[in-house]
Amino acid sequence: MKNKLSLIFAATALSIVALAGCSSNSPTPGAASSAASSAPTTTSGSTLATGNSSLGMVAVDGHGMTVYYYSKDVKGSGKSDCTGGCLALWPAVTATSSSPKVDGVTGTVGTITRDDGTLQVTIDGMPVYTYAQDSKAGDVNGEGIDNLWYAVNPDGSAIKGSTKSGY
Repeated sequence: MKNKLSLIFAATALSIVALAGCSSNSPTPGAASSAASSAPTTTSGSTLATGNSSLGMVAVDGHGMTVYYYSKDVKGSGKSDCTGGCLALWPAVTATSSSPKVDGVTGTVGTITRDDGTLQVTIDGMPVYTYAQDSKAGDVNGEGIDNLWYAVNPDGSAIKGSTKSGY
């Protein structure tokens, strides 16, 4: 029981930090964004590919994890509004070159340069992220959270299949 309570408290603390980071358009002072700075190790050999989920076929990163759009990002702006603590829960999908390798994604794939210099992958001009609480390929636990986060179809459109409150 003690371990279960510790886990609940830890999850609540992470959620509060992530929520604070996602509700701000500016980075948290002194916050490290290690989630955005590590290059992906791909299993498919591609930075982006497609995978099956309960929502149907979705765009996935090189590890097979569902990618999401953040509705506060502005298409074609060249920047991400998920900074600071937000990145702990919604890691940016990064690439090692400005021409990421793609398998099955038909939306226009590109990159933007984040403030820390890493290249974040975009689909149709929108930065993409994974969700830290998706634990395996095919998970879509981030779909519709607070009407801000949506899984991405391989053609680049947002799925917008459901809505959930809170992180």
